[in-house]
Amino acid sequence: MLKLFRNAESYGERLAIVHNKENYTYKDLVVASNNLALSLLSGKDDLQEERIGFLLPPSFDYISLQWGIWKAGGIGVPLSISATESEILHFLKDTKISVLVTNEKNIKKLRKLAHPLNIKIKNIKNLGEKLKKYLPTISSQRKAMILYTSGTTNKPKGVVFTHANIEAQICALIEAWEWTQKDFIPLFLPLHHIHGIINSLACPLWIGAKVEILGPFEIEKIMVSVSKNKYSVFTAVPTIYFSLIDEMEKMDDRKLHALKKGFQGMRLMMSGSAALAPEIHKKWTNLTGQILLERYGMTEVGMAISNPYKGERRPGSVGLPLPNVEICLMEKGKVIEEEDIPGEIMIKGPQVFAEYWGKPEITKESFVDDWFKSGDVAILEKGYFKILGRDSVDIIKSGAYKISALEIENTLLKHPSIKECAVVGIEDNKWGEIVAVSITSSGKEDLSLENLKKWSTNFLSDYKIPRKMNIVSELPKNSMGKINKPEVKKFFLT
Repeated sequence: MLKLFRNAESYGERLAIVHNKENYTYKDLVVASNNLALSLLSGKDDLQEERIGFLLPPSFDYISLQWGIWKAGGIGVPLSISATESEILHFLKDTKISVLVTNEKNIKKLRKLAHPLNIKIKNIKNLGEKLKKYLPTISSQRKAMILYTSGTTNKPKGVVFTHANIEAQICALIEAWEWTQKDFIPLFLPLHHIHGIINSLACPLWIGAKVEILGPFEIEKIMVSVSKNKYSVFTAVPTIYFSLIDEMEKMDDRKLHALKKGFQGMRLMMSGSAALAPEIHKKWTNLTGQILLERYGMTEVGMAISNPYKGERRPGSVGLPLPNVEICLMEKGKVIEEEDIPGEIMIKGPQVFAEYWGKPEITKESFVDDWFKSGDVAILEKGYFKILGRDSVDIIKSGAYKISALEIENTLLKHPSIKECAVVGIEDNKWGEIVAVSITSSGKEDLSLENLKKWSTNFLSDYKIPRKMNIVSELPKNSMGKINKPEVKKFFLT
């Protein structure tokens, strides 16, 4: 039996999940997942890495099914509840899913996609009958899960994890962030994403802590729960902190006091999935007294680098490698050991994914001597890693310069008229690329490109100053709140 399940059995009647005012113990989770595993087996001895897709909202059923798939020897393929039909169709075809589990609400929509592919559709409420049969023995080297990359530049790729990969990711975070059974965390991040699955769900359940499932982020619901001093750990993405700050600055003193007290009482607050602007980091500390812990990760490796739980947390930096993770920076095949010289982040360790599903050549091209090529560019700054951005979208190559879009964004966010911004490189015959920025306005004062250029000269070198600008009502984002830069580029191409 895998350690995750051995742990859960040992926790017995400890409270594991809170959802819609219902409480579920670890024993409840063990029993439900066993029954679902037996239902999925349907007389077979072992699913033998059969791909089982599931499209469910965050819930006790979701967790039980995920565990049930693993216990039956299947590979879980969690699908986003907000995915389009074309996206779902790509996932179904790419992984050759044999069974798709969903709820009553989504059966009709999914049936028309699944039936032409001979995929069985099952309603979660019709599974879980108590069958008298033994569950298979599952090796940690067996494939466990396929998550899809964001697919902002190409078709999303299926990232395959073994049980050993998942265990390594969990154990690194348990050690680094000092999870205990006393912890209580709210879950409002998507469960088709590594951040939600590992950070918000798997870590607390591994250690015997509690999770409250809140569903998609609803700011009022979150603030009410925090004001009741429920939680000890909180993990979110920058857009959520941005929204919370916006609300807190408008609150009356009584409500603000209760909310501040709730945040101040937490032992750990984290931010990830996208870069957190130092200005937002500073505002959050001033409002709550909490110094956010920033970390770096990606679908293929889970979390890899983190500011320390105990020690200096630097705004704008992601810290040091997590336990059992090796990191180096590389440029043109050469390892960079000096500080302040940019290079691609290379990652090695047991948490690194096994393969891209059905893409052996791309898998091979993604590694150099067992080092995974992240595609992200960073520098070492006083011993800590600082992310400059994604090589494909966040590094702008203009003339002889490599410019970090994230650096410019962090600077522009200091402008009183800029609420949010996204910096991209636009093709230019003379320079190769020029700096362009899309902005959502705070409404504090009118803003023009010329005014922005003039203001920027106080903070940015001339070659970093935006040459194009537009103002939009909203920036395009994915389900994790990360800005979709290829979509931003389209604003300047019409």
